[in-house]
Amino acid sequence: MTSPQILKVEWGSVNVIGAGGTFKDCKVWPGGSRAWDWRETGTKHEPGVQPADIQEVLDHGATTIIVGRGMNERLQVPKEIETYVTSHGANLKVFQTEAAVLEYNRLALAGGRVGGLFHTTC
Repeated sequence: MTSPQILKVEWGSVNVIGAGGTFKDCKVWPGGSRAWDWRETGTKHEPGVQPADIQEVLDHGATTIIVGRGMNERLQVPKEIETYVTSHGANLKVFQTEAAVLEYNRLALAGGRVGGLFHTTC
């Protein structure tokens, strides 16, 4: 199963093609995507991404996870998240959201089992 491409990202919107739609924030993985609702896990800009945010992407078989921290990089990614991801046999890459989408698409087009979490505002 391939990871869907991201067609476009801009402030407040990310468009996933193939297995998705347009979302404010989203999660993507090999074969699918959905809205990333921070309320599900209590995620806030600080302390940031939670292990529960990442788990769904790992469960869908991603071996590399890209996190887009927002257009102004306000979303924090605690060091514990990298430990959590690597303990599940995957790699973590963290970028400003537009750069994260570029890296995600590069890996997805190369056939990688890539997943991601993308925050599209601050």
